[in-house]
Amino acid sequence: MVRAMSAGKIRLYVEHPLGQGQTVPLSGAQAHYLFGVMRRGVGEVVTLFNGHAGAWAARVVEAGKRGGVLEVETQTAPQRDPPDLWLCFAPIKKARTDFIVEKAAEMGARRIVPVQTAFTNAERIRRDRLQAHAVEAAEQCGGTFVPEVADLVGLDRLLSDWPSDRSLMFCDEALAEEGAAAAADTPALPDGPWAILIGPEGGFSEPERARLRAMPQAQSVRLGPRILRADTAAVAALTLWQIRYGDWR
Repeated sequence: MVRAMSAGKIRLYVEHPLGQGQTVPLSGAQAHYLFGVMRRGVGEVVTLFNGHAGAWAARVVEAGKRGGVLEVETQTAPQRDPPDLWLCFAPIKKARTDFIVEKAAEMGARRIVPVQTAFTNAERIRRDRLQAHAVEAAEQCGGTFVPEVADLVGLDRLLSDWPSDRSLMFCDEALAEEGAAAAADTPALPDGPWAILIGPEGGFSEPERARLRAMPQAQSVRLGPRILRADTAAVAALTLWQIRYGDWR
């Protein structure tokens, strides 16, 4: 992940309180990146955020190979939370799953939920690694919020526990051949919590599709006239939703 390069533009996510005068210790990985890779030193300024207190300018007061300390000075941006949108998706090949997580964080998903479906190829994920990708994406895109990456969950369990007030955009690849309306052509849908569901490379099974279509919270949509790869579909669906219902309006 390529991050912003000028001193004040280097952004780091930290799991510490932020406020004027607060000191923040750096992890070994953060110290290596800041002092070894970016060649920053004592007295230089970076931007910190912790996901709930906005962005803050902080000055390096200690710099070492295995750690360091920053002192928080002033708030540079308020906290900006994304809409209450989940991205639920079936994991695919490693690099493309990483891509989906990164783009979901950049495009304003609040929660990212890997889902095991009948045709999902991946039987396990490294949640910690995917969470790190979400952090890097938030650092890069200028956000102040980092979406949670949930543990892998089976589709049956996910739908059995589905919140009654959360609408679901069910991206059904079968509709590409049926000439159904795309998401941008659907009638006005309810405000409030939402989720997008993207299937695996093999698509949804017929029992899964029938169950989803029967859900009162679900709206089946197609993403244009062609069947998209799962990673492309995630970006397309997030774009359509954000333009129509989210904070891109």
